[in-house]
Amino acid sequence: MKHFTLPKDGGLIEDKIPRGVLHSFEKISTEIFDDSTDASDEIAGIIIKSIRDHEAANTGRNFRLGLTTGASPVSLYKWLVRYYEEGKVSFANVDICSIDEYYPVSSDHRQSRNYRLHKEFLDLVDVKEENIHIPDATVPEEQVSDYCAEYEKIARGLDLLVIGVGEHGQVGFNEAGASPKSRTRVVQLSYTSRKRQAKNYNGKIEFTPKTTITVGIDTILSAKRIILMAWGEKKANVVKAIAEGSIDPSYPASYLQMHDNISLYADENSAALMTRVVAPWMVGPCRWSRKYIRKAVVWLCQKVHKPILKLTQNDYLENFLGELLEIYGAYDKINIDVFNDLQHTITGWPGGKPNADDSTRPVKSNPFPKTVLIFSPHPDDDVISMGGTFIRLVEQGHNVHVAYETSGDLAVHDDVVLQHMDAAYQLGFADKFEEVKAIIDSKKPGEPEPKALLAIKGAIRRSEARGAVRSFGLNAATNAHFLNLPFYESGGVTKLPRTQKDLDIIKALIKEIKPDQIYMAGDLADPHGTHRVCTEAALESIQQLKAEGETWLENTTIWLYRGAWMEWELGRVDMAVPLSPDELVKKRHAIFRHLSQKDIVPFPGDDPREFWQRAEERTQNTAALYNDLGMAEYQAIEVFLKLC
Repeated sequence: MKHFTLPKDGGLIEDKIPRGVLHSFEKISTEIFDDSTDASDEIAGIIIKSIRDHEAANTGRNFRLGLTTGASPVSLYKWLVRYYEEGKVSFANVDICSIDEYYPVSSDHRQSRNYRLHKEFLDLVDVKEENIHIPDATVPEEQVSDYCAEYEKIARGLDLLVIGVGEHGQVGFNEAGASPKSRTRVVQLSYTSRKRQAKNYNGKIEFTPKTTITVGIDTILSAKRIILMAWGEKKANVVKAIAEGSIDPSYPASYLQMHDNISLYADENSAALMTRVVAPWMVGPCRWSRKYIRKAVVWLCQKVHKPILKLTQNDYLENFLGELLEIYGAYDKINIDVFNDLQHTITGWPGGKPNADDSTRPVKSNPFPKTVLIFSPHPDDDVISMGGTFIRLVEQGHNVHVAYETSGDLAVHDDVVLQHMDAAYQLGFADKFEEVKAIIDSKKPGEPEPKALLAIKGAIRRSEARGAVRSFGLNAATNAHFLNLPFYESGGVTKLPRTQKDLDIIKALIKEIKPDQIYMAGDLADPHGTHRVCTEAALESIQQLKAEGETWLENTTIWLYRGAWMEWELGRVDMAVPLSPDELVKKRHAIFRHLSQKDIVPFPGDDPREFWQRAEERTQNTAALYNDLGMAEYQAIEVFLKLC
C-alpha cells in the first residue's frame, strides 16, 4: 500500500508559480512530496540518471556516490534495489562512500553503519567489494587520526552525496558547534545524541558508543552535488531552520546553504512549518476551500493577535490575504463564516447527541448508541491521545472497543520486570526472580531481546491497559482487544515488514465489531515508525474489506487523533471535544495506570516530561487557541480530523 498521507483541501497553485518565486523564502531549495516513499523514488531516479550520465561521459573513472544509514534512506535503498533487480541500473562501476561510523565497533555489529549499509543496500546489488568505502572503526586509537586523514582523501569531491538530516540539524555525526572547516575525524557524541541512539542498544545509554568517525562539514561541502533528506513531523523545526533560517552553528546542516548545488527533499510532515506550507498566500495564488479559508484566518488571528471577529480589512490587506477578499468579498462576512465554521467543530457528544438537530454538529445523532472502535498503536496511546473523548464515549453509553495493535513490550524497562517478579514472589507465587534476572543479564547490546523476557513485558503492558480502561468503566474482558500484530515482534527497534498476516488480524476484528466510528493515530512522526505502520495497516484492511463486499463500512466514520507531542492545526480540525477539569483528572488517572511508562521509559526521547504532562499541556494549549480566537473558554480540548 502507498504510504498514508493526510487529505488535501485547498492549497498553493504551484503550477502557476515560477520556480524562483516558489522557492523565494528558501536558502536551500526544497522539494516537498506527499510522503517519503514518493520522494525517495524521485531521489533514486536522480542517482540512476547521474550514474548513466557519468558513464556516457567516458571519464575513465567510477562514479563516486556518498551515502549514509539511519531511518532516512531506508525507502531510498528499497527503490535502488528494486530498480537494480529490474535491470534499470548497475552499481558495478560505482564507488560507494559512507560518511560515518560508530567508533570503536566491529563491522559485523548489528548496529554498526557498516552492517546496516550492507544489509539494506550493498549486499543486494552488484557493487564490487573493492569499491565500498566505510570508515574502519577497528583502527587502533593511536592510529585513528592518520586513518581519518587518509579517509578524507576518499570522501572529498564526491560526485553525489545523499544524506539525511538529524532532528537537531546534524549531518553525519556533525553536531551543534561543528566547524564549517571540519574534516574527517573522531568526534564525541553528545549526551542527547547518545540517549537518542540508545534505542538501538536496548535502551541502555551505557552501551551506546561515545565516539564516532565522521566526515566533516568541509568534506560534505566538497561534494559536487548534495541531496538532503528529512521525513516526518519530528523534523519540521529543523527543516524550517536549515531551509529558511540563517546559518547557525546550532544546526550544522545550515552550513550547507553555502553549497551551489544542493536540494532538500522533504515530505509534507517535515515541511509543515515552511512558509509556503504555513502561509502559502505569501508565495502565490491559492485554491480556496472552506478549510483553507479557515487556515488563513486562524493564521491571520495569530499574526495580529486578535480574535476572529475583530479582524479588519486592513489586517487582510497588510498580510497578503487580499486575494481572499477579491474572491469572497467583505472581510466581516469572512470573519463570521469562519467563526461559525470553527465553532461548529466543538461538541461534547463525540458519538452524536441523541434526538438533537445535527445539521451543524460534527457527528450525526443516529445511530445511537454507536459501536466505536479505537485503534491504539501501543497499549497507552488511547488514553494519552484521546483519553477524555474515550471516557466520554463510554459514559455516554456507546459500545466502545479498544484494539491495542502491538504489544509495546520493548518499552518496558528491565527493572520494572524484576519488580513485578518480586511482587509475585511476595504474594506467594513461584519465585522466578533469579531466573528472569539471568535472562536479563544474558542480553547483548544491539541484539534482539530474548522472547521469554518479551513475553513478560508484553503481559505487564496488557495488565496496565486493562487497568486503565477499567478505571472509567469499560469491560476489559470483552471490549479490550490485544492484536499483537506480527510486524512489531522483531525483538528490536527495527521492525519486520508489514504483511497480510497483520491485515488479516485487523480485518477479523473489524468484521466482528462492525463499528460506526473508528479512531486511529494520525501522527506520522517517523515514516517507518509504529504509529504510521499501524494506521496504514488499518486503512488497508478497511479497503480490502470494502472490496470483499463489506458495504456497511461505507457508513463508518474514521477519525484521526494525534499523539502526546503534536496536535492538529486548527485549519484541519473537524471535531473538537472539550474536557472539564474533572474529565482531565480522569484522563490523567487512566494514564497513571501505565506504571511501566512512568519515570524510567527506555525510549523517552528529548522531552523529559511524563506522558500525562505532555498530553495535558497539548490539550490545554488547544483550548487556549480556541479561546484566543473568540470561542468559549475550556479547560482542555482534544481535536480530531475526519478522514471519511
